[in-house]
Amino acid sequence: MKRLAFMLSVAPMALLAMPAAAQTAPPAQKSSDKPVAEASAVDEVVVTGLRESLRSAQQIKRNSDAILDAVVAEDIGKLPDNTAAETLARITGVQVERFSDEANRVLIRGLPDVATTYNGREIFTAELRRVQLQDFPAQALAGIEVYKSGTADIVEPGLAGLINVRTRRPFDFKDWFVGGGVRGTYNDQTKKYDPNGNILVSDRWDTPIGEIGLLANATYAQSQYRNAVRYNNQDISTVSSLSSVSPASAGHNFRYPHSVGLYNDGGKRFRPSGNIALQWRPNDKLEVYFDGIYQGYRGRQATDNLDVNLRDWDSTIRQDPTLTNVTFVEGTTDQAAGFTKTGGTAPQAFRSTGADHTDTYQGAVGAVWRGDRLTLSTDLAYEDSEYEARNWSFDSAFASAPTVVVKFNEKNGAAFDLPGFNASDPANYLWRGYYERHYIAKGSGVQWRGDAKFDTGASWLPEIKFGLRYTDRDASLIQGSRYAWTLPLKIPLASLPVGQLQLIEDPFRGDAQGFTQYLMPTRDGIAGNAAALRQRSVAALQQQVALNPNDQGYKDALTAFSAPDVPLDVAGAFRATEQSYAEYAQAKYAFDVGSIAFDGVIGVRVVQTLGEFSGTSRVRNNGVTTLVPRTIRQNYTDVLPNVSLRIRPVDKLQLRLGYTQTRTRVDFSALNPALNVDQIIRDPSVPVNPTDPNALINATGSGGNPDLVPLTSNNYDASVEYYFSSTGSITFAGFYRDLFGFTANYTHTVQDPVYGLIRISRPENAGAGKIKGFEVNAQTFLDFLPDAFKGFGVQGNVTYVDGKNQFPSTLVADPAYVRITGLSKWTYNAAVFYERNGLTGRLSYNRRSPWVSYYRQEPDGSQYTGVGVKAVSRLDASLSYDLSKHLTISADVSNLLAKPFENTNNYRPDRTYPVDVRYEGRYYGLGLRFRFGE
Repeated sequence: MKRLAFMLSVAPMALLAMPAAAQTAPPAQKSSDKPVAEASAVDEVVVTGLRESLRSAQQIKRNSDAILDAVVAEDIGKLPDNTAAETLARITGVQVERFSDEANRVLIRGLPDVATTYNGREIFTAELRRVQLQDFPAQALAGIEVYKSGTADIVEPGLAGLINVRTRRPFDFKDWFVGGGVRGTYNDQTKKYDPNGNILVSDRWDTPIGEIGLLANATYAQSQYRNAVRYNNQDISTVSSLSSVSPASAGHNFRYPHSVGLYNDGGKRFRPSGNIALQWRPNDKLEVYFDGIYQGYRGRQATDNLDVNLRDWDSTIRQDPTLTNVTFVEGTTDQAAGFTKTGGTAPQAFRSTGADHTDTYQGAVGAVWRGDRLTLSTDLAYEDSEYEARNWSFDSAFASAPTVVVKFNEKNGAAFDLPGFNASDPANYLWRGYYERHYIAKGSGVQWRGDAKFDTGASWLPEIKFGLRYTDRDASLIQGSRYAWTLPLKIPLASLPVGQLQLIEDPFRGDAQGFTQYLMPTRDGIAGNAAALRQRSVAALQQQVALNPNDQGYKDALTAFSAPDVPLDVAGAFRATEQSYAEYAQAKYAFDVGSIAFDGVIGVRVVQTLGEFSGTSRVRNNGVTTLVPRTIRQNYTDVLPNVSLRIRPVDKLQLRLGYTQTRTRVDFSALNPALNVDQIIRDPSVPVNPTDPNALINATGSGGNPDLVPLTSNNYDASVEYYFSSTGSITFAGFYRDLFGFTANYTHTVQDPVYGLIRISRPENAGAGKIKGFEVNAQTFLDFLPDAFKGFGVQGNVTYVDGKNQFPSTLVADPAYVRITGLSKWTYNAAVFYERNGLTGRLSYNRRSPWVSYYRQEPDGSQYTGVGVKAVSRLDASLSYDLSKHLTISADVSNLLAKPFENTNNYRPDRTYPVDVRYEGRYYGLGLRFRFGE
């Protein structure tokens, strides 16, 4: 099998999705023959025009034997999206979720458990099993390949599949080459500009010891963001019986969100990255290479939250809120649509500032030897990755409770105002508390593989492959936090060492939300004065201890703040070590029945996994805390077969069938055996009611679950592909997944051998599940148009996915099937593009239908939808022009529609409130790309 890398021009770059693995390759225009870990050798097809790119890509799709799609860049920096995750959103069958103005969760055919590789070898971030795809700047990439089901010769895919991120090597270029670009972006919500840039330098030389090539690439990507959210609390409360309500006819039986508020997520992130590649070809049979990558992330956050309590009473004057002008949702008498609230609890706010970073390094050395019929390859890699975060959160409260006028569904979300409140007066604010956190996660690993491919010379069995792979992974996490509660001291906000107080930014669009700004220190005023805030917290806690000598919580907080840095808590830590051993065999077959051609591959991969997972439980009993180390071990073997068949009845039409099995290992943190346990102390003189389930519980707790098993799936695929011209095709693919073992957090009661009957919140394997669906993709140039319009082309794809799974049998006696969380039934991509006379344009549209975020459990044990997300859509546009063969200017706009993210809380099967309305940024970009050499 040969994997074919192909190049596409800038206009439809992020739209084109086609397989990149082929059984029969078109002739290479130049020799690259670069090895990819656990994949076949690569013959690179260089295509400079969009039409030729589509023609070559279509030929590759016709000849592919792996079920995968790909996006690749014809030139340096020509992936128009900012990150790899954003580009993936345009591929058939792929869905993404966005937060903080970027795609940060990728699903393939509705499944989130995606394995990731870099140039064919496994890559991860810190303690995770996969890399954060948004940390790959798109400017650095040569291509992205999405394996929707695995074959025996690649790294084991996740339940959803595998995403391979590919960069360039020096033998990809004919000679010396220098290329790159600079780009500036403007966010209309932050009103700020950000620089981005990349440069690649490559050369190759003929020397007495053979041909040598060296490539170096550096990339810098930056963005500043601020999302605005107005929300209803998901806790739905019944009006207090002690509240005064008017009109009197409203009664005291209606319900409404416990609070409303603002949540403005903002900050600055920048990602420095770089990679190098060295190739040495001493003769035409042997090649030796080295790959190195550094992937960095730096974040500086400043997130604002204001929470306006609508239900609780004021403890200082023991006053429940008064509700006037109460209105109801049409057709109900128990669901409030809005009211005016006076009295009760004062609003509370925080500004959470943070600084975090990721540093990931991977180096690999390998070799490929190509004989007449036998090809041998090997690859050895080491990776080290660390993620560290610090947070400094400054909490405030209003000095008194202002009047609140609220509507719970105004333009699809909460909207409120505080009439008469002077937001600019510092006297209206008190210091509520100060929080610090320190989080460190690390991961490292060694991986080795060796492969052999044999050309048999037999027409019915043309190729046989064998291979071995070994991995050794370490992962760890430790964290700590401390908090000083200061509100009872009524310390004025203006008296603290945080510099000048300022009104927070107003990032909202439209006029639905009335109250948008209040006083807070700047980000630098908090993070830059952390030492002074710690000293002030110590002084405040000393006062609290003096006023509350029997309160152990204040004493513990004072002890924590007396240390110069946040104490790291061993009870919040875990460590994991894991080794895996894999071997595979795979063969190609081919035969004819009359005029109909049949071919395909059949293989099997056997993987043994050995793991050890350690943590420390925290057990509290009658005010005494005990730390208990716990360790568990796992040892299991997976046998993963794959078989595919392609049928070609006529030249333009072909049919495919495929079957694979996949396994996904559970995340390390979910396997943490440590528990956080509070043992219940009962008065022995009070008899236990045996009919009360709560009366029998000995403890409550939370933690990981060492009994989790890998996620498993049997995958069935079929497709029909019709190619009506050299650049036009219509393809249809259907798929079915029979799966088991999704993991999610649930709260239920179990019998623990140590703690007895315990009500615990922890991850559990869900029951059986099934996913079925189809994908349709079409593309063509509009050659039937008049000559002046022949540069136009269109492409579109649609994916339908129906996925259901059962709740864990430990949670529900007879679990029913429910929709899989995070899965949209429909995903659409459509594009119109143009390329002619150096001008390239693209207009692309993406839409996801609604999905369920998560499920909650009622006190009686029944399940229902907790939060569902409404359909989301985006429209992006780009335009570029070649000033010369060396220089190209470009302009682009992303998120043109700027439609807000919206979700809903179904707190009862027949009752719904909006939750969030999130306004995201619209980005404008201008760029200049350059390339010299070839």
